[in-house]
Amino acid sequence: MALHLDQLPDGIVTAVDYARLAKQHLDPGIWQYLEAGSGAGLTQAANRQAFEAVPLTPRPLTDVRGGHTRLELFGQSLEHPILLAPIAYQRLFHPDGECASSLAAAAQGGAMVVSSLASQAIEDIVEAGRQAGYPAGGLPWFQLYWQGERERTLRLARRAEAAGCPVLMLTVDAPIKQTTLTLPIGVAAVNLEQPLVAAPVPAGQSPVFLGWMAQAPTWDDLAWLRDRIQLPLIVKGILHPDDAERAIEYGCDGLVVSNHGGRVLDGAPASLQALPAVCARVKDRVPVLLDSGIRDGRDVFKALSLGASAILLGRPYVWGLACAGALGVAHVIRLLRDELEMAMALTGCPDLSRIVR
Repeated sequence: MALHLDQLPDGIVTAVDYARLAKQHLDPGIWQYLEAGSGAGLTQAANRQAFEAVPLTPRPLTDVRGGHTRLELFGQSLEHPILLAPIAYQRLFHPDGECASSLAAAAQGGAMVVSSLASQAIEDIVEAGRQAGYPAGGLPWFQLYWQGERERTLRLARRAEAAGCPVLMLTVDAPIKQTTLTLPIGVAAVNLEQPLVAAPVPAGQSPVFLGWMAQAPTWDDLAWLRDRIQLPLIVKGILHPDDAERAIEYGCDGLVVSNHGGRVLDGAPASLQALPAVCARVKDRVPVLLDSGIRDGRDVFKALSLGASAILLGRPYVWGLACAGALGVAHVIRLLRDELEMAMALTGCPDLSRIVR
């Protein structure tokens, strides 16, 4: 069972401290669902190895008084570049679910990205962010999974827009990702019209190519959606520079370099490893965000130094959610922000624009 605390647990110094506590109190199956990568976990391990290989060079005597972590991103003014990544079914980890994460993100001057597989209504999640900190923080963005066909996908996108989400993020790298956990009663993807299931396949034919991939989005579908969406549209799941170029040509407003936290294609390159080549191709035409593998504020600094405009934080904030609800999520964000500020100060960077390779 998850802890439901109204105060922070003792002994928490870093976000990873929350992981140990969350593991003790979550059901083993739920913990495995959160933490597991795909296959042998090669990509999940590569994400961490990539961050650990990037050194930080101290630059003492630099005057960094008055420094800050503020930035403008897709029309929003944020206090820091740490956004909460879209993670499904957050009521698995705490009864307050996505609303707690939205509240914490806004209260800390940032924003969360709501998953298509959220376990609470989009409207309620947006309202939680609005009440907690907006406009000091940003309203929640919405992550869109392709819903198997165009009109159903567009209806979900427009519901998010009507709820107040200012940015849409289309995830394209997980067309056949399935939940490996039997969801408990009371936890479901409540915003979907119906569960997405594979198309029926004739006997002896490929369930991948004729089943799941028959419903996966294509570049033509992306172009169709772009023509019908007025909000900024970000594509999440880009690792190849050619795909980054094509997404920009199709009118997308931003990219997320991501390998889905190692949960889809085992053996994919680390997101941080792919980031410099994507940024070199993009050449500042659109913001590029980094997802997968972030564990502390120094990792945030490293991602920014390699070209990211901001990062998406995944599992660590859910550790905090499982242990202490909104308070735990807010504490994880604050820990990473403090670590980022310390890294900036010790490397002579008073603001984000000064963080370079």
